[in-house]
Amino acid sequence: MRRARRAAAVLAGALLIPAAASGLKVGAIVPEFEKTTLEGRRFSLAVAEKTHNGVVVLFLSTICPYSNYYNDLIRDMAGEFGKRGVLFVAVNSGKLETAEEARAHALEHGHRFDIIKDPEARIADLFDARRTPEVFLLDSRGILRYHGRIASKISSPDLKSAIEAFLAGRPIRPAETKAFGCAIPRS
Repeated sequence: MRRARRAAAVLAGALLIPAAASGLKVGAIVPEFEKTTLEGRRFSLAVAEKTHNGVVVLFLSTICPYSNYYNDLIRDMAGEFGKRGVLFVAVNSGKLETAEEARAHALEHGHRFDIIKDPEARIADLFDARRTPEVFLLDSRGILRYHGRIASKISSPDLKSAIEAFLAGRPIRPAETKAFGCAIPRS
């Protein structure tokens, strides 16, 4: 048992990658994409932006311990802010996890928001997303308003604070935070 925990800790430490400067900067217009969700619905970022106050694009993983640490918080925020016109959509990039695994993981954790499988990491490339979890908050015009982490483990509610400021029309401070997590695999 101790050996298994140690192996998991070593693996987690090896996968921990701090964010480098993203190619997509706060204030930039995010490139459009369309893709089918795990549930078979067509998702268009342009339509989502036009029909919601904001859109949170989350890069998540079923196997990354850092991503999984936030499962309950993500579920709760999606429910809370969904009532206020903010749409959450998750992207599972890379080939390490199957669509079936992502779907089962979503059901297990109560994730009712759309999830998109991105096996070739094309959406990750559009956003220059490098790790899971990594989040991007967009306004109704497709402008990136916040990029970085969901929250720090010392209870800094970064994404929640960013959405609250955004909805209140206040500046988001900080508008960029370092995301830590597991690398998004590229082919």
